[in-house]
Amino acid sequence: MKGATRSPRRPPTGTSPAAGYTEAGARVHRQALADALAAVRRRLERTRPLNAAIEPMPEPPPDSALARITAGFALSSFEAATLVLAAGVELDPAIGKACAAGHGDPTRAWASFGLALATFGDAHWDALGPDGALRRHRLVVLGDGDVLTQRALFIDERVLHALMGVDMLDARVARRVRIANSDTPLALGQERLVPEIAGWLREQSGPLVQLSSEMPRVAVQLAARTWTHLGMKAAVLAAADVPGDAAEREELVRLCEREARLANVGFVLDVDVSDRVQARAAADFAARVDAPLLLAGRENADVGGRAVLRIRVPDPSFADMVTLWRRALPSTVALDDIELAAIAAQFRLDAESVHAAAAQLAVRISDEGPARVLWRAARVQARPRLEDLAQRLEPTAGFERLVLPDSQMRVLRAIVGQVRHKARVQHDWGLANLGERGHGTSAIFAGPSGVGKTMGAEAVARELELDLYRIDLSAVVSKYIGETEENLRRVFDAAESGGAILLFDEADALFGKRTEVQSSHDRHANIEVSYLLQRMEAYGGLSILTTNLRKAIDDAFLRRVQFVVELPFPDQALRERIWRGIFPGEVPLEAVDFARLAQLTVAGGNIRSIARNAAYLAADGDERVCMRHLLEAARLEYAKLARALPPSEVRGWSE
Repeated sequence: MKGATRSPRRPPTGTSPAAGYTEAGARVHRQALADALAAVRRRLERTRPLNAAIEPMPEPPPDSALARITAGFALSSFEAATLVLAAGVELDPAIGKACAAGHGDPTRAWASFGLALATFGDAHWDALGPDGALRRHRLVVLGDGDVLTQRALFIDERVLHALMGVDMLDARVARRVRIANSDTPLALGQERLVPEIAGWLREQSGPLVQLSSEMPRVAVQLAARTWTHLGMKAAVLAAADVPGDAAEREELVRLCEREARLANVGFVLDVDVSDRVQARAAADFAARVDAPLLLAGRENADVGGRAVLRIRVPDPSFADMVTLWRRALPSTVALDDIELAAIAAQFRLDAESVHAAAAQLAVRISDEGPARVLWRAARVQARPRLEDLAQRLEPTAGFERLVLPDSQMRVLRAIVGQVRHKARVQHDWGLANLGERGHGTSAIFAGPSGVGKTMGAEAVARELELDLYRIDLSAVVSKYIGETEENLRRVFDAAESGGAILLFDEADALFGKRTEVQSSHDRHANIEVSYLLQRMEAYGGLSILTTNLRKAIDDAFLRRVQFVVELPFPDQALRERIWRGIFPGEVPLEAVDFARLAQLTVAGGNIRSIARNAAYLAADGDERVCMRHLLEAARLEYAKLARALPPSEVRGWSE
């Protein structure tokens, strides 16, 4: 069995020891191992004529697992024979007996380095060292004992399976990585990068390569496709799953190096992680692992001690996205160009998410048209990244429930129109080429508490069939420098893929008038506002800011927002309209005077609260809702607001 030189860091090509099980392949693996075991057994039993030359270990067939492992780990003849010896104890009882005889102790029916040194030619001491291939890559495991050469030597279970040609992944690695589905086609412009990156990896060694993208999952998928192009299995490791403990991390480094050679695996390290300690752990892993590795993510990874070549992954063009959606559709489904363009313009999904959404068309059980099913499936695919950062609101109010002056309703419908026809105006009509920083829509909903700012956002979301996420800016703003921007960055980054509607509540916490800079605190406050403006302009979806103080917002800020909707405190006529629509038809009413209810000077939010409380009061008394219940509910609402209930506003309610 010939020795091999150390392999370079460049990615291997070809197949792994267990690259697809076939019976013919299994016979080759088993026969090669059986021949090697027979030679080891003869060595141990000394079954050769006296003074005869030591029989050389047989050369295994090049397509056998034993030959590939020998070459993959650059094992010398002595190291390969020692590995076979350890495997023989597991597979051949005769070898266990011969080991016990060689040790002179019937209870020591195991291999040892001492026995290997005495049995095989070409023995060399450095094979026993912790940095030798056998121990560094955990091909063998040492038992307990004080004398190195006499300690029991066992083959690792994972390696034994590999010698037999079994396709698997070490459980300790498998629980931290996911095997990527690399068959999903990417957008055309990104797909063309795959052979270029693969060619560079074949020719170069040393520097790490990082694929960077504003859509991190695209970078991960491109990296996985590159390993597949090179004939390798792609395993994705998230930075958050790299062990923080140094000893555990070292163990993972060694195991990943082993899997790269045993299973022909190329690793993709997803470097995006918010925790700085975890980011350092991931960087240390990347700096020390000697295995095919690509970095992927939005942020530039700082890998100490290793150079990093960064390749920017281009955003897919609108035409590429339409093509990607078209290719993902089942052959039995037909969508016209306008419907497909609207979906491609609204949802900025990666290739895997596009195909997952399109797969819903094959299993839909409703009578809805394919465009509607696909739109909803795309919404679901876009949700996961935002779920932990913002509160998703289920819109319950449509335009039919809004009670607003006509001028405000026209603005809301204009917002809907701008979002709905983005594909036509921006792409078909070419306005996307005007050099604007973003193609999204931003709006401010201003007005006192309770006038319907959130309800207006819900109505827009329901009309557009888009997810609505509420971000409480009072919780986002931090007194620590840089944290507010980081919090906003995470929200916008997570929202980019789905075109979700972002509702920034309590905007007054951040968007007051910018003062003259008199301190570092003032400077930082201005930076926060500028950062928000920048992200809003770059965001491709709809972002809505709510404020109770319209006049407190900087005019420079307002100039960069497309729409301002001033929701007024409702006058008596509007209040009566609100009261008349507040109770569902199922609520039992008795002599309710909506004109008198409209005398109460409260906003729509308070009206909803009074109506709800009155319904509970009536239910508690097993009665129909009447003016007496509404009067008591009004008193409760005013007590909550710490206001006195004017007698003139409720005169005649309980008559």
